[in-house]
Amino acid sequence: MTDLKTHLSRYLQSGRDAVLWKLEGLGEYDIRRPLTPTGTNLLGLVKHLASTEVGYFGDTFARPFPETLPWLDDDDPQADLWATPDESRDYVTDLYRRVWDHADATIRELDLDAQGNVPWWPTDRATVTLGQILTHMIAETHRHAGHADIVREGIDGAAGMRQGNDNLWVEEQSRTAYFDLVEQNARKAAGI
Repeated sequence: MTDLKTHLSRYLQSGRDAVLWKLEGLGEYDIRRPLTPTGTNLLGLVKHLASTEVGYFGDTFARPFPETLPWLDDDDPQADLWATPDESRDYVTDLYRRVWDHADATIRELDLDAQGNVPWWPTDRATVTLGQILTHMIAETHRHAGHADIVREGIDGAAGMRQGNDNLWVEEQSRTAYFDLVEQNARKAAGI
């Protein structure tokens, strides 16, 4: 049995890896284009998660990330949700990996009950522990990995957790039949 911190770190890393895997095999336009009415895009999800980890594992525990992320000072509150043309895929994904290293150092060096302060949270909830933040970031990362799953599936039909493990019980050749079954039953339930 591994210790809890190691176990939680593995869950965080599996979410990180899943998000980056969703970019593989796609061109520049597909990783950047908005695919929901709210503008969700794959590279933007990576940039957002990098920014979020900088805040939660850096600023919260007085361990600032050594690089400046200029979009954090931007007046646009959504500046971390999309990549500008001069922010290359390599820049954003390499930044995310550098942020992992910084965050992982915080996780390794502090105890789960180490206290920090989240300055953008309400005062009555701002004092937190590393365990709380690690749990929060696992949820945040996997939530966005789910967004990436759906967005990627909409681009080219690729689905699943990671290469070699799509984690789907419906075989690709029978997905159309499954889709049709669910659609027919939805219509029936709605009286359409």
